Amino acid sequence: MFERWKQSAKQWVTGKMNLPEDVLLDVPRLTMIGQLHLHVENHRGVLHFSKELVRLKLSYGELSIKGKDFVIKTILPNELLLEGTIDEVRYLNGRETGGAHE
Repeated sequence: MFERWKQSAKQWVTGKMNLPEDVLLDVPRLTMIGQLHLHVENHRGVLHFSKELVRLKLSYGELSIKGKDFVIKTILPNELLLEGTIDEVRYLNGRETGGAHE
């Protein structure tokens, strides 16, 4: 109950103050430059990395990125810059990842 109220309050504040939703709502911000670069903000960690697949933990679920020749150019606690040929970006919720995310 409290979590739902907290989320509603955050949405109200972002709407009234004209702030970007990712600032208070704890959602990822993705910036993609063609198929070559993907900048991800507000992630919660790298779950898997290979040359063809990257999985990032989000506050709600996961982000799956498929492609070729991946290299992590920059990694910070909440940011990641991925370089390579990006073919697919998917959000996975708790049911798809096998976990329970509220």
